[in-house]
Formats: sequence, structure tokens, C-alpha cells
Amino acid sequence: MIILVMGVSGSGKTTIGQLLADSLHWKFSDADAFHSLENVEKMRCGIPLTETDRTPWLQDLQTAIKQWLQENKNVVLACSALKESYRQFLVLDSDRFANAKSDRIKLVYLKGGYELIQQRLQQRHNHYMSEKLLVSQFETLEEPLDTIYIDIAQTPQAIVQNIRTALSI
Repeated sequence: MIILVMGVSGSGKTTIGQLLADSLHWKFSDADAFHSLENVEKMRCGIPLTETDRTPWLQDLQTAIKQWLQENKNVVLACSALKESYRQFLVLDSDRFANAKSDRIKLVYLKGGYELIQQRLQQRHNHYMSEKLLVSQFETLEEPLDTIYIDIAQTPQAIVQNIRTALSI
């Protein structure tokens, strides 16, 4: 199974994803590691990525997801996946033999308000994603319809427990 933990920058994808993976004894992967150096530099400079910038990144992520599925690996993937088209590409197109309600890939949306996330980004150090890009993240975000919504105002431990309860794992 793959659990895709999604949300805007600063919502806690990496922290929650790593804690969740650790609690399940699963592999953790961060979609940020799939970005090109050019994309990272653009984001470091506060320049939002274009669709052209994102396409190779999404293709690399889809390839990784397909491989994990073929190998029957259990993976928690932290990935912004802000648009429905990105999620369709990553989730449905990666698991062609499954229907939309596949048990092989689950989507968890870490939802939080702009002010809370902005505050978190201001406290974060040594990360290329600056708070200057938060507005563009919220403008790009298309909230998913069929998914597990998790309120990020809770403690990380409570969030992980809520995810595990929602997924019955």
C-alpha cells in the first residue's frame, strides 16, 4: 500500500509522513527529493514552478509509485499534489488495474488555515520553500473530494493516530 500525504508547503507532510512511516515500519519517501536542482533553485528564490517545471517531477514520482506497487512495497509518500490532475496522474495512472477506490493507494490531506501554515513557515529554517510561495500554493490548491481530511492544528502524534484510525491500520 502507498499512503500519499498531501497538502501545501508547511502543512507537515514530511514530519507527519515520517512519523506515520516509522509507526508502521514502512518506507518513507519525500517528493521534494525528486525535484531537479533547477526547480529547487527557483523555489529558493521565491519563484513558483510552472507546469513545464512540474512535468518531469511528476513523471519521476509516477515511475517510483509504479515500481513500489509492482514490488508490493508499503510506502508513505509526502507530496504536495495540489491539483486534481496531479493526483489523477500519480494515483490512478500509476495503478491502472485498480479502480478509483483502490486499496493500494490512499490519499491523506493535511488541511490547515493560511495563518497557521504561514506561522509554521516563518519558524522553519534551512528549507528552500519560502513563505513567499505560500500564496501561490493556496491559489494552486484544489482540495480533494474523496480522501481523508486531517486537521493540522493537532499534535503530530494525534495526527498520525487519526490517520491510522481512518485507514484502520
